[in-house]
Amino acid sequence: MTTILLVIHLLLALAMIATVLLQRSEGGALGIGGGGGALMSGRASSNLLTRVTAVLAGLFMLSSMLLTIIATGTSEPRSILEAAETPASQAPVEPVAPSVPIAD
Repeated sequence: MTTILLVIHLLLALAMIATVLLQRSEGGALGIGGGGGALMSGRASSNLLTRVTAVLAGLFMLSSMLLTIIATGTSEPRSILEAAETPASQAPVEPVAPSVPIAD
């Protein structure tokens, strides 16, 4: 389930990147693009791409939330330090005999 949702999430991200790159640039404050009046702007195609981008962004956010819910629900919260101490505390420690004989 998680793998399928992750693949869908990645496909949504790629589709959203493609639709954003297809949109016509307005030029911002640099003075490039834009201009030319409303007759030549092609605003109708821009509206379709804007709506598709909004739908893809909503689906991307939904899949992000679902992945987060699945990830937090499958494992118990625990500390990294507790995980590192667990094997050491289970195994009994036997004293090591000295390599040099000790005088009495």
